[in-house]
Amino acid sequence: MSTQTESIRPFDKLRAGAAQEPSYSLDAKDTDILRALQQNARLTNKELAAKVHLSTTPTYERVKRLERLGFIKQYATILDANKLNKGFAVFCSIKLRRLNSDCANAFTEMVKQIPEVTECYNISGSFDYLLRVQAPDMRYYQQFLLNVIGRHDNISSLESTFVMEEIKHEYSVSV
Repeated sequence: MSTQTESIRPFDKLRAGAAQEPSYSLDAKDTDILRALQQNARLTNKELAAKVHLSTTPTYERVKRLERLGFIKQYATILDANKLNKGFAVFCSIKLRRLNSDCANAFTEMVKQIPEVTECYNISGSFDYLLRVQAPDMRYYQQFLLNVIGRHDNISSLESTFVMEEIKHEYSVSV
């Protein structure tokens, strides 16, 4: 009986540890601000205020609140991968031999250190992870697989899907 109770405890800890963030409802001005900043994060506060039809102080306070609450995670510059000789895009699906928290943590920590991996998702289905890799060309990617990704002992299999043409790539989230 105690074995059954002990096996349930980790799940109880997960449920108990899941902190509930205070909910915050966005109003129309907040969504206007988010849309404007997604289009151009370099807007001055004055320009942003004019776009959303508010004065500068309330606009500034709203932006700071949206940042503090995590609606705005960061501001970034979008680079042209082709001009940087990194325009060869590959989606790499990876299945791990064993999937537990230690193996998953080791894999994700490794991936976070690899500059060629620009996106990493834990997914469901036939594979455990989906990576987006930016490389100069096929030869570089082959060496990358053999010498970087292939060094992780817990990888069971992987499948590479090569991007022939990018049709749509949005950095924004619909608000």
